[in-house]
Amino acid sequence: MKVDAEVLASELRLAVGRVTRRLRQAHAVGDVSLSGVSVLARLARDGSDSPTSLAEMERVRPQAMASTLALLEQRGLVRRSPDAADGRRSIVAVTEQGRAVLAERRSESVQRLTAVLDDFTAEERATLAAALPLLDRLAERL
Repeated sequence: MKVDAEVLASELRLAVGRVTRRLRQAHAVGDVSLSGVSVLARLARDGSDSPTSLAEMERVRPQAMASTLALLEQRGLVRRSPDAADGRRSIVAVTEQGRAVLAERRSESVQRLTAVLDDFTAEERATLAAALPLLDRLAERL
């Protein structure tokens, strides 16, 4: 079965957008943004990093990363400290409060997804699981 890349791209964009919007809608107004959660998750997983490096890895402009980090810092979810190797740079680290917010946010989203996936058949869940490496690769190449 031949799949047209443009049609697939359009359908993927719509489906992923719907899932993202529905998960986002479940969170309270004023909650940490998706970009903020992404930065917290990266810092929690990979460790402290510079704002410039975070912007590159998240594929956003340095100004956008500065705004995201400022909001996270204001809420006490990350802290900045001078880079020991280069005092002109700062290093950003996730705080314990940031880890707690991240765990809570993940837990809520995972619970919502789990409840929905419980209605899927075992074969449907296996199909979704098999697609995850492809979706990760797609995200990395965008």
